[in-house]
Amino acid sequence: MKTLVILPTYEEAENIEEVLRRVRLAVPTADALVVDDGSPDGTADLAERWGREHGGVAVLRRSGKQGLGSAYRAGFALGLAEGYDAMVEMDSDLQHDPAMLPALLHVVEDGAELAIGSRYVPGGSVPGWTWSRRFISRAGNRYASAVLGLAIRDATAGFRAYSAAALDAADIDTVRADGYGFQVEMAYRVSRGGGRIVEVPIVFADRVRGDSKMSWHIVGEALRLVTWWGLRDRVLRPMAATLARWRR
Repeated sequence: MKTLVILPTYEEAENIEEVLRRVRLAVPTADALVVDDGSPDGTADLAERWGREHGGVAVLRRSGKQGLGSAYRAGFALGLAEGYDAMVEMDSDLQHDPAMLPALLHVVEDGAELAIGSRYVPGGSVPGWTWSRRFISRAGNRYASAVLGLAIRDATAGFRAYSAAALDAADIDTVRADGYGFQVEMAYRVSRGGGRIVEVPIVFADRVRGDSKMSWHIVGEALRLVTWWGLRDRVLRPMAATLARWRR
């Protein structure tokens, strides 16, 4: 498959060259797109230099921090326009092991619309996490699955591969969530569209260098959105349809 690996970045100068090197080792034929939100530490410059030396890397420079969801939407739009068959989401901080890319892409090549690198299926793990962090993450995922009717254990996971057809059908231009909410909404859209979703076990490593970009604001946004989507699609819309039938 013609594959594009999308790497959103903000101040990842310590990691970006190693990430690109390891992606190339894992999937030599894939291209990489670094979507950089104006990193003041020179992340984009380092990515461009690596691309000039090794090929297969493009850099999309954006002004200021516009969010993870926005970065992926921009990357998906470019990938669809360029005719890629599969597109990968992954972090640039080495918490997602590029060595798992062939496993995710194999699932998509085998006919799945979405392959999720999952921490919570047998074989997946989050070594080094505290009990409280693991509990919050698992509880959030269980809540999303229950409210939205998703048969997924790790709907918030950010290491995943999509088929181009799934992204085209998902109407990505209308997705507005960021962070965890973005990941849940994309999985929800693929699921509601009848797409097959497969979870592939991964080991989610702790960040070695740099600072985490997640915040309680992003967690709160995801919880609010999941609650609204569930209420809208599983309560309000069926109720409206029932009332419409009664009025006929």
